[in-house]
Amino acid sequence: MQDHQHGSHGQHRVVVIGAGYAGAIAAGRLARRVRSEGVAITLVNAEPDFVERVRLHQLAVGQELRPRPFAEMFAGTGVQLRLARVTAVDADRKTVTATDDHATEELPYDTLVYALGSTWNTHDVPGTAEHAHDIAGRPGALRLRERLAALGAGQPVVVVGGGLTGLEAATELAEARPDLDVALAARGALGDWLSPKGRRHLRKVCDRLGITVHEHTRVTAVDADHVTTTAGGIPASATIWTTGFAVNPIAQATTLKIDTTGRIEVDGTMRSLSHPDVYAIGDAALVMGPNDKPLRMSCASGVPTAWQAADSIASRLTGTKPTTVPLRYFNQCISLGRKDGLIQYVTADDRSRPAALTGRSAALYKELVCKGAAWGVANPTLGLPTRRRGVAQNPTPAPHPTTANAG
Repeated sequence: MQDHQHGSHGQHRVVVIGAGYAGAIAAGRLARRVRSEGVAITLVNAEPDFVERVRLHQLAVGQELRPRPFAEMFAGTGVQLRLARVTAVDADRKTVTATDDHATEELPYDTLVYALGSTWNTHDVPGTAEHAHDIAGRPGALRLRERLAALGAGQPVVVVGGGLTGLEAATELAEARPDLDVALAARGALGDWLSPKGRRHLRKVCDRLGITVHEHTRVTAVDADHVTTTAGGIPASATIWTTGFAVNPIAQATTLKIDTTGRIEVDGTMRSLSHPDVYAIGDAALVMGPNDKPLRMSCASGVPTAWQAADSIASRLTGTKPTTVPLRYFNQCISLGRKDGLIQYVTADDRSRPAALTGRSAALYKELVCKGAAWGVANPTLGLPTRRRGVAQNPTPAPHPTTANAG
């Protein structure tokens, strides 16, 4: 019989579910911190390629993205890739149910890294699921790409949501397809969280690209050819829905401690508050940042949580002292088409500072950030000593904190 800590070969089984920025980085970083004879790392993901989520608005408007196959990314690292969809997690029996085209199987784990991320949030607005398009994942972006390609000159497209994703989608589309009539519907004022300099620049770009901005406008229904708002109807041959993210619902069906949005509650090492053998990272985790504000769902939040979880697990397995890093923000990077951008500098807890970088230099900066994020997935130990440590004879579960505190 296999003991509680190890699989059949005496290896500690780490299963990472979800290979977005957070999951892929955590798997790669852990593999480079511990010796493979002591640990078996399995990464479960539905697609064989890494999806650059921060570029899906580019894919949607017809640009080609460089393929990034996991087989190449993880070659020689010891990470085993399992191409399957996660359909259930049993946190008490310590198993993950994975389904592919051929079969469903249960994968047992000793440590689970939960990184299933998020998808679009329809907020149950009538008609959204049927008629709107999302760019929260590659399948949605490809469907939208097909729809946009079929639209002729002068046809109206409405982007719903004035946050970062909505701004990037509207400006990218207006730049790539100046023949379309692009509108943006925002619940508040345009860029109302930005600094005055940032807001001015954003308005200037929307004017230059011919985007019609509907401010203080809530969309209450979506139909095939228009959206209904609190201020009346807006024609839409295609509707792009970008009003925030909702987490994958799998955690809600488990005994893991979650918040009202379905995010897993964790401590400063990214460890579940209810199940010490589960770590949650990225959009799936409720991580407290400076001033006890939860981190927002973003690549900027997800990557440091992945580093933290990988290092915490490595410390636990090798018997070294775990460290926690303060999780904080520095800037918000917004692409406004390929030739313009906005880098809004922010406080540690994500409030806008007066300073902002705009225009061509901001576009170049954002491009470097996107490239750097993808590079970081393939090179997750940046700045770390690459010496792999052996696993301790009996990796002891660290004393489990009762309160979450991540800086």
